[in-house]
Amino acid sequence: MAIEIRIPTILRSYTGGAKVVEGAGDTLGDLLTDLDSRHAGLKARLVTDAGALHRFVNVYVNDEDVRFLGALDAKLNDGDSVTVLPAVAGGAFGFAAAAAIAQHSAAAAAIAQHGAATAARSAAAVR
Repeated sequence: MAIEIRIPTILRSYTGGAKVVEGAGDTLGDLLTDLDSRHAGLKARLVTDAGALHRFVNVYVNDEDVRFLGALDAKLNDGDSVTVLPAVAGGAFGFAAAAAIAQHSAAAAAIAQHGAATAARSAAAVR
């Protein structure tokens, strides 16, 4: 059973620089075990010590996210194509989140300053 696995740039040091490697297995877990026997250390970059896919790794079988196919128990067939992609954070959403946090921080500082000024006026009025 030959299954093609597309390897992201960040993990190609484990495959000798190869972008695509072949492996075998009835399930994704079996395939990763087979890959690790040929490319030592690769499985540890994809699977946690508890035996689940790392949450920052996305794996697709024939363009279907394996999280919806049974994760490591996802069934594989001869000729399937598996793509490994590291999750990417940032981009436009990252900038929007940073802007929202900055706005929130500025609003919180203004509220705190207003509260301090109100407290100072109240204290002065009591004297």
